[in-house]
Parts: sequence; structure tokens; C-alpha cells
Amino acid sequence: MTAFSLKGRDPVPYLVLPVLAALALSVMHFSAWLTLTVAGIAMGSMLFLAAVGLTLIFGLMDVLNFAHGGFVTLGAFVAVAVLAALPMAGGALAVFFGIGLALAAAAVAGGGLGLVFERVLVRRVAAAPLRQILITVGGGIILQQMLIAVFGAEPLALPRPEILRGSVFIAGAALERYRLAVILLGLFVYGATHLALNHTRLGLLIRAAVENREMVEALGFRAGRLFRLVFAAGTALAAMGGVVFALYTGMVTADLGAEIVILVFIVVIIGGLGSVGGCFLASLLLGLANNYVGFLAPKLALGTDILLMLVVLLWRPRGLLPMGGA
Repeated sequence: MTAFSLKGRDPVPYLVLPVLAALALSVMHFSAWLTLTVAGIAMGSMLFLAAVGLTLIFGLMDVLNFAHGGFVTLGAFVAVAVLAALPMAGGALAVFFGIGLALAAAAVAGGGLGLVFERVLVRRVAAAPLRQILITVGGGIILQQMLIAVFGAEPLALPRPEILRGSVFIAGAALERYRLAVILLGLFVYGATHLALNHTRLGLLIRAAVENREMVEALGFRAGRLFRLVFAAGTALAAMGGVVFALYTGMVTADLGAEIVILVFIVVIIGGLGSVGGCFLASLLLGLANNYVGFLAPKLALGTDILLMLVVLLWRPRGLLPMGGA
């Protein structure tokens, strides 16, 4: 797993974000640039929360989970159910407790269902990539229909708490409170994921099992359990991503995950398959590029994601920070 450390690594990918931001600043007013930059980083943080679970599962288990969008949707519906049952008109402490509880409930639901999904479907096709694709696509369709059966097909409103509405003004730029909160959450999840994988005994065992499963099992550890834990963590993170997207849009439908899953896959491809650091970098790059292009050349905005992926892959075919290469 990668971190933002340049020691012994190619520094060029890390320069992409500051160069892009500097180019944008050179052609727009500072206040507009600051508003767009913060909004882009916030969108990137939301994409990272939705995508990091997918890149974890692929990087550590070599499983490409095409049902990932269904777990994002699951998290959004859990957030609706939890927040609807809580009084969200209190002070800041009550609001953040409620949102924290929604995130925790979504993570538990996503992780728990992820364990079932891995046990019933994924484990049977672990060594067959083509069958992985087919069975996870089918599992995703089943999951979406189950959510419709439980929560209904009609959109469900999820109004944002009052304390997270509105903006704060810095240097003449209007910065939305919710976007600032999402940036902090994204940084926290990135930091926690990196620390867990690189600086804990469990993370070191998981990485060792990826490199040499037989050795880890010879030492008395069950690699299968470690990988199941990884899958559950990946689906739990996807569900947490669903919560932040639900609060951002203010509405939840059964198609929420399907609507953003293409962006999630683009992020994972641009960052480098399996790279957490690459996923974080690619998420921010995509968020910033969309905002800058949408402001400067609105007609090109719809094709920004695909064009960016094309440019990056022509430049670095394995992605910005490929696993093991950055």
C-alpha cells in the first residue's frame, strides 16, 4: 500500500495536483479558484470513500467486485433509516453523534453483508477472474433488488442537518460547511487505512499473506480469515461512502451506487489497481479536474473523466501509483 512519501519513488505523480491547481489559478480569480478547489477536494474525498474499499479488495485479494455499487447504496439506505430515527435538530454534538452513528451502522451493515457475500459467492470463484465478474455482477443485481424490496423503489429524502448547511467565507470565497466536513473525514479514513495496513500487526500479516500465503499459514495464521476480513472492510468502507453521498445529494434511490460506480472504477484505474495512495491521489485529481473544466469549459465537462483516464493511462499505463511500483 502506498503513502505520500517520495523516498525512493518517482516524484512526478505527486506533482500532478499542485501543477493542475497552479494552472487553474493562473486563469481565474483567487476567490473562484479557492471555492472550486475546496469543492473539488471534497468531491474527491467522497469518491475516495466510495472507491477505497474496491481497491483494497482487488489489491489484497485479487478480486474485482462488480457488486461494489450495491454496498454504496446499502450504506445510503442505512443512513436514511438511522438518521430518521434520531433527533437531528439539536446542537453540534447531537448532529455529529447522529452522523457518526449512521456511519458506524452503515459500516457494520456493509461489512456484515460483505462477509455473507464473500462466503456465498466470491469464495467459490476466487481463482477464476471471468467467473468473478459474472457472479459479482449478478450478486450486485440481487442486492439492488433486495434493497428495493426492503426500502421501496421511490426516492427517500435525507435532509442535511442545519449545522452542515450554508457556507463559511474565507478570502472572499464561499466554502460549504458540508464539503469541509467531508474533506476532514476523507483525510481521516485515508490516514487510518494507511496506518492499519502499514503500522499494525494485523496489517503486516495481511500484506505478508498476499506475498506468501503458505508461509503465513505455516506460522499458524489462517490466511482465509485475513482475506475475509479485508473483504468485509472493503464493503464497510463502500457503505460509509454511500452515507456521505446520500447526505450530499439529500436523496437516496436504489440507483445511487450504480450512478457513481463508473466514477469509482475510473478512480481505481487512474490511481493504479490495488493502490490506496493512488486511489486517494486519483480521487482528488478527478474532483479537481471536473470542477476546473466545468467552470472554464462547461461543454467539455461531461467528457472530463474519460479524457483524464485516457491521458493518464497513455502516460502511465499502470496508473499513477501502481501497487509495488510507487
